[in-house]
Amino acid sequence: MGGSSLAGLLLAVAAATLLVAATPAAAAPRAFFVFGDSLVDNGNNNYLMTTARADAPPYGIDFPTHMPTGRFSNGLNIPDIISEYLGSQPALPYLSPDLRGDNLLVGANFASAGVGILNDTGIQFVNIIRIGQQLENFQNYQQKLAAFAGEDAARQVVEQSLVLITLGGNDFVNNYYLVPFSVRSRQFAIQDYVPYLISEYRKILTRLHELGPRRVIVTGTGMIGCVPAELAMHSIDGECATDLTQAADLFNPQLERMLAELNSELGGHVFIAANTNKISFDFMFNPQDYGFVTAKVACCGQGPYNGIGLCTPASNVCANRDVYAYWDAFHPTERANRLIVAQLMHGSTDHIRPMNLSTILAMDAMDETRN
Repeated sequence: MGGSSLAGLLLAVAAATLLVAATPAAAAPRAFFVFGDSLVDNGNNNYLMTTARADAPPYGIDFPTHMPTGRFSNGLNIPDIISEYLGSQPALPYLSPDLRGDNLLVGANFASAGVGILNDTGIQFVNIIRIGQQLENFQNYQQKLAAFAGEDAARQVVEQSLVLITLGGNDFVNNYYLVPFSVRSRQFAIQDYVPYLISEYRKILTRLHELGPRRVIVTGTGMIGCVPAELAMHSIDGECATDLTQAADLFNPQLERMLAELNSELGGHVFIAANTNKISFDFMFNPQDYGFVTAKVACCGQGPYNGIGLCTPASNVCANRDVYAYWDAFHPTERANRLIVAQLMHGSTDHIRPMNLSTILAMDAMDETRN
């Protein structure tokens, strides 16, 4: 993407922000539900005895409160920014004691850092909310919502909601390739492991649809072989880790095909495929076009590429987070998250298909007006 394209994207972001600000107060934003891993967790793991947590400085250094919140970011994460586009406050973590009353109408975030498609992914983190439990929590949430708003209103909130689900990366990074000769790598060649993941993911998404949502954004894996952690562990000259890159290249097209098949069976555009790998590729190989000085070195960390260990008060921390694509060894900065969401909102089918999120929201708004 060249400078003129970046300028156009930033103008689109600004225009959308103004549009959200101009939305009449009477038009209540649609509810927003989030499932998945650390890329979208906004604090559930704070309530768990687990090592997969981001509740200490310098996490949250650029959050409005300048305090850590459990988000694996220097500031806002992807769900927060999508909520801005919806004209809504961020959905609270499901485990938050504040998720009651009117806050239930906003939606809920069920995500938990460390989880994957498979139940054995992330076992090293001990106590995390696996995806099956996230779906059970969604059922429990709906019961609370029905008790508060009535069954008909609760059903309408869920059916008219927007859902984001982000899974898959940990099934490679924290399972298959976690250690040499892992259990899963002995069980499957990578060419067989990926179809197995896809088949299990299909069951998860089918169950999610059965629970009521009708618009679900499903992200693929980013460039997991190119994150600072993998560069620190597996790269000599800055080249991306070959095995993880191959895994992502196998996983993402098969995920898109599976989503298209599900949509065909359901007779609509329920599942929206977000190609975060393509967006990550743009950052990685053209960082200056996006205003980044680097997409290889993390802002916060230690060791090569700042990719070793956790982001802690003892870590190196860059002075200007806006010029780094990665905040820590695995997770984007807030500014990178904003560019990712901008592509989901306004990007071409290279980034999101069958249509971008702004088109979906406009279509759904027209349908609601007719009804």
